[in-house]
Amino acid sequence: MEFNNLVCTTSVEETTSSGNVLKKTVHRDASFSLARNEFRDVILRLNIGKKELRYPLRDVKIHKKFVRDGKATISLPDHNVQFMLSNCPPDKLIMFLKTMHTKLECLKKKGFVSERQKLKSELPRMIQEISPLTMKDLQTVHEMRAKEMEKSNLFTPKGKRKRNEMDSDDKENVAPKEVKVARKLLVLAGPSKPVLAPVSLNKEQNEVLSAVMQGKNVFFTGSAGTGKSFLLRRIIGALPPQHTVATASTGIAACHIGGTTLHSFAGIGSGRAPLEQCIELASRPQVTQHWKRCHHLIIDEISMVDGDFFDKLETVARVIRLNDRPFGGIQLIVCGDFLQLPPVARGKYKRKFCFQSKAWQKAIEINMELKEVRRQSDKHFVNVLQNIRLGRCPDFVSNTLRATAQNNIEKHDILATRLCTHKDDVDHINQFHLKNLPGQPQLFISTDTDPVYEKQIDFLSPVPGKLELKLGAQVMLAKNLDVQQGLVSGARGVVLGFDKGNEGLPLVKFLSGTEVVIKPIRWTFKVNNGLQLTRKQVPLKLAWAISIHKSQGMTLDCVEISLSRVFESGQSYVALSRAKSLEGLRVLDFDSRCIRADPEVLRFYHKLQLHQRIQQTGWTLKNNFDKFTTNYSTDEYFKLNF
Repeated sequence: MEFNNLVCTTSVEETTSSGNVLKKTVHRDASFSLARNEFRDVILRLNIGKKELRYPLRDVKIHKKFVRDGKATISLPDHNVQFMLSNCPPDKLIMFLKTMHTKLECLKKKGFVSERQKLKSELPRMIQEISPLTMKDLQTVHEMRAKEMEKSNLFTPKGKRKRNEMDSDDKENVAPKEVKVARKLLVLAGPSKPVLAPVSLNKEQNEVLSAVMQGKNVFFTGSAGTGKSFLLRRIIGALPPQHTVATASTGIAACHIGGTTLHSFAGIGSGRAPLEQCIELASRPQVTQHWKRCHHLIIDEISMVDGDFFDKLETVARVIRLNDRPFGGIQLIVCGDFLQLPPVARGKYKRKFCFQSKAWQKAIEINMELKEVRRQSDKHFVNVLQNIRLGRCPDFVSNTLRATAQNNIEKHDILATRLCTHKDDVDHINQFHLKNLPGQPQLFISTDTDPVYEKQIDFLSPVPGKLELKLGAQVMLAKNLDVQQGLVSGARGVVLGFDKGNEGLPLVKFLSGTEVVIKPIRWTFKVNNGLQLTRKQVPLKLAWAISIHKSQGMTLDCVEISLSRVFESGQSYVALSRAKSLEGLRVLDFDSRCIRADPEVLRFYHKLQLHQRIQQTGWTLKNNFDKFTTNYSTDEYFKLNF
């Protein structure tokens, strides 16, 4: 992905030296890029139509509070101008601002060429694209900051040296964060390695991202732990936010990707009403506005979306947008694993998956499967899970899972989390254990946007509005706090106490041995009318038990599973694949009959894999396939040829 060129909506404000706006113009398709001239100055280039403006940078002020929403302000005091950027792909915007700021800081360290030297210079005029941001650039900036912090600690505000000199050990710890970051950057990579992203995508993920950026309607799938949600967040970060709607089939999944539920966006209620009524509901001005503004529709956890609802959605999109192309011309980016949790079957109606719908056949252009598992590193465990995913249970799978019943996975007084099939069981187990703990409970009440939206926030939020904790309570993190320390969503811990000097916030010891006071953080939820709801709460939830449904997308350190009440295809696989390793897993009552996969889904994946292999082996095999499948089933062809 190219980060040096930023296309967005830009408001250009020409100002006086005191900051008053003299002139303001808005450009919807402005393009920013970074370059250098013959004196190695950092140049900010702005292209507006056929016109190009160039601004050599000396002093830059960046306002980036809303950078995750694709908005930022760049002020250039030397040129009396400021740019208000909006509808930028967030990841591109973040990298662009980081590159501009870092390159300018490095230039300040080397020193600018004076105006007098420029006038006397005989260098030929030139302008060239700036080089990518490197680890050496980041190291230089962090070292500069560390020295500034050390200097500010050694001197008083008036510039006099402090009386009590620090010893060498203290000096080493003056700015530990900046120094450690600088050293780590130097160790991680050579000075010329470019920084393109915090975590790089693998080949499969890059192919999916490339297809999305080409405007294709894409469905990508993969087993648990192949990085589907991670890739989805990267895709969201690469698309313009004003025209991109991120949705999921459940509130928890929507929260993970910072979006809303598909039903909430669609504006047609449950979707069980007749098509005419659904169109009428979607024709309300506010709902219509969102449908027409949407250019890219992302749907996560597609396996739980009903096929009939998907068909209605496609028709509604065409009618509301007055466009006869599939989904009214909206680009679809669909993600999920049909071998995990299926749509809920209601009453006498037969379950229908999205891939069985007419809309799927019309709309989806590219199907891709991610195969590299990242959650589990043990190849034997990965092999066990892959067999279970496909509904197979050979002897080695049974023996492996039964052996885990003896695993002692408790550590640091942290008990295993019980995964349950039913929500009522979860509530009962958690409340029972909490009440049996001695001492008075501490109540943490969330700060929400508005009590009117309390039910909506409860549905979308991964943490409760009222969190009751006691000393010794088993808890789980509900948000990534520090990935390097293992403080990620799903990390298990136990409450050691409540920090009186920190408003009585819980002190938690995690499985990694880390002890941290957990402070409240804020979640933002988007709803169908464009409103953003927020909840500020301690990012913890009780973890004696959790439902399989709410564990989707999580990686659990230590987990205990009872599969006796499994009632859905794929439910056992979802539960077992939450475990990070066999050592952190305990299966209590394994029965091979609980391992099953839906035959229709297996047939769909056989076809998907077959088509992928056809693309690799060429058209000869495809012609044979077309001839063969007129008389035989796809499954038979798959077995004979592969």
